[in-house]
Amino acid sequence: MKALVWHQNGSIELVDKEVPKILNEKDAIVKVALSSICTSDLHIVHGLVPRALPEKVLGHEFVGEVVEVGSAIKNFKKGDRVAVNCETFCGECFFCKRGYVNNCINGGWELGCRIDGCQAEFVRVPFAGTGLTKIPDNVSYENALFVGDILSSGYFGAEMCEITEDDTVAVIGSGPVGLCAIMCAKYMGARQVIAIDNNEVRLEIAKKEHLADFFFNPTKCDIEKVIKEITENRGADKVIECAGGKDTFEMSWKIARPNAIVGVVAMYEENQILPLPLMYGKNLTFKTGGVDAIHCKKLLDLISEGKISTDFLISQTVSLENIKQGYELFQQKSGDCLKIAVKP
Repeated sequence: MKALVWHQNGSIELVDKEVPKILNEKDAIVKVALSSICTSDLHIVHGLVPRALPEKVLGHEFVGEVVEVGSAIKNFKKGDRVAVNCETFCGECFFCKRGYVNNCINGGWELGCRIDGCQAEFVRVPFAGTGLTKIPDNVSYENALFVGDILSSGYFGAEMCEITEDDTVAVIGSGPVGLCAIMCAKYMGARQVIAIDNNEVRLEIAKKEHLADFFFNPTKCDIEKVIKEITENRGADKVIECAGGKDTFEMSWKIARPNAIVGVVAMYEENQILPLPLMYGKNLTFKTGGVDAIHCKKLLDLISEGKISTDFLISQTVSLENIKQGYELFQQKSGDCLKIAVKP
């Protein structure tokens, strides 16, 4: 089969590999129908993910068809259409039982990082009984592509903020995860949502899709001032930081009102500073971490019911044969390029 491999020197190469086999009774082999290129893949290629192992197939966001299951897998069978979780988790350890699947002691972010991922024709999925979710009949592979990663990440960010119907929620970053966070904040009942991004094209996408109530470019306004004007001089009740920019963490706590919750789902390339003397008395609660993607079934149900749609996030689809060109396009970070889908 064809597969995209990351080398230690930072290069990527489309190579021929053997089709993966069942190695454990809890494995499944999935034929990839559609995968994507993610910013996390770029972080690996650029050497910014210390736990990543070279010579592995990249990719962790995908959907496909089950072609084989291990003897311990009873809830899936050959022919099932599935969305695959970006995280590998056993479902039995201390953390899994409490919903902290990102911290599973037997898994975590494995696919496309420490074991072969989905930018290939077939994938071996460990702990398939927990890592796969059946796709409803009325949901296409395109509809379901982002359930196991960026949609779960946006949901996780909104969930961390404990959103109520009276809340004004500010979301920093209108990239794919930020747009998903905006959708999820609306679904969870936020009274009004503010989209913040320095990319006008992405703000226009958010506006065109009617995702938020306000749209601000912080390079063109005093973002603290305009948010206070909207909130009767309080500040945002909840802030979801999805951008991971040089100054977006600082922005997150500055635009938050006293006693607010700040949820951080962004990945940073540099250490961030928590200036406690400056924020003393603001009584903020910070919640951070990698996505705990435990709501895939619920998210697929919401898509099936027409309550959430991520279809607009697919900017372009490339063949696996042309995936390197897809990477080049994605790395350009043009405002209208949100996600690149890859079809074997």
